[in-house]
Amino acid sequence: MSEITRLDPWQELKQFTAARIAIGRTGASQPTDAVLSFGVAHAQARDAVHLPFEVDSLRQQLEALDFSTLTVHSAADNRGIYLRRPDLGRTLSSASENMLATASDKGRDVVFMVGDGLSSKAIHRHAVPFLVEARSRLEQSGFSIGPVVLAEQARVALGDGVGEKLQAKFVVVLIGERPGLSSPDSMGLYLTWQPRQGRMDSERNCISNIRPEGLPYQDAVKKLEWLIREADRLQLTGVDLKDQSDLLPAA
Repeated sequence: MSEITRLDPWQELKQFTAARIAIGRTGASQPTDAVLSFGVAHAQARDAVHLPFEVDSLRQQLEALDFSTLTVHSAADNRGIYLRRPDLGRTLSSASENMLATASDKGRDVVFMVGDGLSSKAIHRHAVPFLVEARSRLEQSGFSIGPVVLAEQARVALGDGVGEKLQAKFVVVLIGERPGLSSPDSMGLYLTWQPRQGRMDSERNCISNIRPEGLPYQDAVKKLEWLIREADRLQLTGVDLKDQSDLLPAA
């Protein structure tokens, strides 16, 4: 009688996810390679939180692509304060407020703020290709694009003050998301209509996990354009604006 080999179905499923499934065991413990892999992923996540934001390099890349840029800083003076005081990361420094108040390029439809958040690695890798794709699609749709504002020690709500000072109809915040153990470089996007200080998180729309291994740039931009169009029609963003972009035929 021939022997029948049964394959572990979990092994086949592993190809569809970076999550830690079917890692096996050695007695009552995990295998050594799984333990070491977890340690590496944990170190990568911690490094992503503390990696310095390379503002000058990012500005040079964007300006070489004909983006105009401005650089601002939150009220958190350094990374240590930023991590301990989230509230300061939501507020512009006095110098940045004054600089934005005197900026000449105001009143555009969309202003992008690019902030380090909790993973500057995500911004270093994904901000430029995303912005190139977004500018092309939004300008073709008739929306005017303001300067890209590069924000150090930034939380999401910092974009409210940036958009308000620049008198933008919409602010789009690109920010490094809290690193996961399989995604230390995930970028998030937050859209707010008529940004102003004091806006609540429920008044924003979020697109998460923007990266080639997650939500590709082109798909994220398609969602963003749909949300901006609907927000412009409804005059709002947030919980009352539901993303139904997936119901549209592929562009």
